[in-house]
Amino acid sequence: MPHAYRVIVQRLSATPLDGEAGVLSFDVSNHDEIIQLVERVKSCSILPNEEAAAFTIGLKLFGEVMLRHRHETPFAELFPHFGAFMKRLKAQAPEQ
Repeated sequence: MPHAYRVIVQRLSATPLDGEAGVLSFDVSNHDEIIQLVERVKSCSILPNEEAAAFTIGLKLFGEVMLRHRHETPFAELFPHFGAFMKRLKAQAPEQ
């Protein structure tokens, strides 16, 4: 059963071009429980804790899109390498 999430990205400071902070919001689903995965990545100590959420969420969002489009250009070329990267990453994670 997929897990549903709302992703909100909010610019914290205005830029001279737009004059106000921007907000982007979208809903996604993922086969993994992303919040628990962030904690697992933190426990691996492969990144500073302050980078674990950005890395994990970015990786999972990208991975889901790539999985759906794995036979299409440019994802087909990257897909085997991404799979190998994920296996190595998961091998570093402590058992749950």
